[in-house]
Amino acid sequence: MGDQCRLLGSTGSPARRWSPEKGGCTATVDALAVEGEGLGRSRGGLSTKIHLAVDRRGRALRVLLTPGRAGDNPQVLPLLDGIRVARVGPGRPRSRPEMVIADKAYSHPSTRQALRDRKIRFGSPERDDQIARRAARGSRGGRPPAFDAELYKQRNVIERCFNRLKQFRDLATRYAKRAAYDHAELTIATIILWLR
Repeated sequence: MGDQCRLLGSTGSPARRWSPEKGGCTATVDALAVEGEGLGRSRGGLSTKIHLAVDRRGRALRVLLTPGRAGDNPQVLPLLDGIRVARVGPGRPRSRPEMVIADKAYSHPSTRQALRDRKIRFGSPERDDQIARRAARGSRGGRPPAFDAELYKQRNVIERCFNRLKQFRDLATRYAKRAAYDHAELTIATIILWLR
C-alpha cells in the first residue's frame, strides 16, 4: 500500500481504512524531499532557504541553496569559500574579506573562531542564550565578543538585496522543481541586478 494516506468516508462518521503513524501524511511529503534538491520539510511544507553573500553595494557575490530546515550557521564557511574578488591591479583574486557582518543566526562560537583563524573580523550580535550561558558561568564565562552597533546597521544591505531578488516571481515562490533550475534562476537574477 506504500506510504500514501487513504481516507474513505460517508455522510455519517468518517471511517479510516488505513491509519498512518503519528504525524499524518508527512511521510509522503518527506518522500518528495529528494536529497540534493534543496527541498526540506518545515512548518509550512517543503521549502528552500537561500543563503547570500553580498558586497557593500548589495550585489550578490555567492548564492547557496539549502533545504528549508537547514541551519544558517553551517553555511558561513562554504559561502565565503566560493568568493573570489578581482584586485584593482595585478595579482591573484582576493578570497578573504576584511569583515563579515551577519545576523544572530550566524553568531556561534565555532563560526567566530573559524573567522578569527582566517583573520576576518566578524560583526554579529550575540544570541540571548549565549549571553545567558556566559553569565551563568560567572567569571569563567569570559568577555563578550566585540560588537560594533554602528557597523551592524549596514546589514540592511543584504535585506534590500533579498527584496530585489524576491521581485522575480519565480524566486519568491519556488516554481522550479530541480535545484539546478532554481540556482540558475537565482544566478540570472543576480546578474540582472549587477547590470542595473
